Amino acid sequence: MRKLTNLALKVIKNLGAEYGDIRITRIETENISVKNKKVEGINKKNWAGFGIRVLYKGYWGFASSSILEKKEIEKVAKLAVKIAKASGILKHEPVTFEKLSPLKDSWKSPYKIDPFEISIKEKIDLLLDVSNELLKVKGIIIGHVSCQSTKEEKIFASTENRYFTQQTIQTGAGLEAYAMKDGEVQKRSYPASFGGSFENSGWEHVLSLKLKENAKPTAKEAIALLSAPQCPSGVMDIILEGSQLALQVHESCGHPIELDRVFGTERSLAGTSFLTPDKLGKFQYGSKIVNITADATIKHSLGSFGYDDEGIPAQKTYIVKKGKFVGYLTSRETAVKLGMQSNGTMRADGFNRLPLIRMTSINLLPGKDTFNSLISGIKNGIYMAINKSWSIDDKRLNFQFACEIGWVIKNGKLKHIVKNPNYTGITPEFWNNCDGISNKKDWRVWGVPNCGKGDPMQTARVSHGVSRARFRNVKVGVGK
Repeated sequence: MRKLTNLALKVIKNLGAEYGDIRITRIETENISVKNKKVEGINKKNWAGFGIRVLYKGYWGFASSSILEKKEIEKVAKLAVKIAKASGILKHEPVTFEKLSPLKDSWKSPYKIDPFEISIKEKIDLLLDVSNELLKVKGIIIGHVSCQSTKEEKIFASTENRYFTQQTIQTGAGLEAYAMKDGEVQKRSYPASFGGSFENSGWEHVLSLKLKENAKPTAKEAIALLSAPQCPSGVMDIILEGSQLALQVHESCGHPIELDRVFGTERSLAGTSFLTPDKLGKFQYGSKIVNITADATIKHSLGSFGYDDEGIPAQKTYIVKKGKFVGYLTSRETAVKLGMQSNGTMRADGFNRLPLIRMTSINLLPGKDTFNSLISGIKNGIYMAINKSWSIDDKRLNFQFACEIGWVIKNGKLKHIVKNPNYTGITPEFWNNCDGISNKKDWRVWGVPNCGKGDPMQTARVSHGVSRARFRNVKVGVGK
C-alpha cells in the first residue's frame, strides 16, 4: 500500500500541484433486524477504494476509484489535478492553509470482541430472545430489535510526508416496543431511540446493554402510556434525560458550530448558522454553567478517532466556556480565515467523497447537581425522556422536540407519567435558561450513527457526552 500511495503523491507533485493526499478506505458493515420474533433483515456490505484530493494553484480537485491498481492510481491522480485546474476557471478565492510537519503513526479504536467474529446465528438468537420478551407483555403489537456493526480501515498519505493507518470498530443495538389501543399507538425505546446505543467498542458493548433484561420494563411503559394523560401545556420548567439532551446538543449546538456552514458552503442541504464570526468570543450562548467541548479523544466515543481525513490529530477544544461562545469546528481551509489552526474535524463517509467538517464528540460538561436536586428545584414542570421527533430551522435557532415519555414534577416531586411530551424554544434563550446540570456520575456519551450532511449526502458517526439538565420557562405541550 505504501508503494501505491507514494505513486499517487509522485504523480501529483510532477503535475505541479502544491498539495495532495490520498485516502485508501475499506468499510465493512452488518445490520441485523428482528421484528415480532422473525428475522426482518440481514444487511452486509463491504466496499473499498481510494480518493485523491489535490490543491492546484489554490483550487481543489478530487477523484476516486474502487480499482486499487497502479495504472488506476496514476489515472485518478491525473484526473484530480485536471479537475483542480478546471475549478480555477471560476476565479473564486484561492484556498490557503498552514503547512504541516511530517508524521508517521497508526491508531486503533479499543475493543475486546470483534463483532465480525461473532456468528450471525448467535446474534439472531439474542435478538429473537429479546423480541420474544417484548411480545410477552400483553398489548404489545410490535417488538423490534436490531444490532449494527462497522469496521473501517483507512490509510492516509499526503505530499507533506504525513502517513498513518487507522482502524475503527463500532457496535450498537437497541429495542422498540409498540403498543396500540383504540387506534392510538405508543412507542418506548431502550436505551435510546433511532437504533439504541452505539460506541467505538466491540460486541461486548451490545452484551453490556442487557437488552433482554430491559425488554419487559420498556414494553410495560409503552402499555402504560396508552392510558396516561396528555402532557400539559404552558410555560414551565423541564428536565431532559441524557439521550434527549444529547440530541438537543447535536441539533442546537453541534451543527451551528460547523465553520463551513457559517461560511455558506453547506447551505444547499442543511442551511447555514446563526453563529457568525463576529460572535466568536463575545456571544453569550448559554448560562455560566454551560460548558461545551468538541473532543475526539474520549475512549469508546463514537465521535473519536486518531486522525481526521486531513491528517490532523484528534483533539479536545472548547466550544462554549462559562456560557460564552469561544470556538468552531474547523478544517485547514476554514480555520486560516479566522487566524486559527484546524482542530481536526474533517471526515468523509467513504473513499469516494470529499471530507467535510463533521462533529466529533460534542459534550455538555457535567455540573454539580444530582438528579434529585434538579427535581427538587421545580415547582411545576415535566421530566422528558427519549426522543420521538424534532425539527429545527436552517440557522439552528427555532426548534421543536417531542419525546416518548414524560413525568409530571410537582413541588419538587416526580409524579405520574404523561404521554406525547414536547417542547419548543430558541437556541440561545433556551441555553441561557439552563440553571442545573447533574454531576459526573450521571454523565454518559451517547452515539449518533446517522448524522447527515453534504450534497451528495454523507452519513457521519458522532457522539455527545451529557448528563441531565434543567431548563426554566420553556414552552411545553400544544398551545391553543
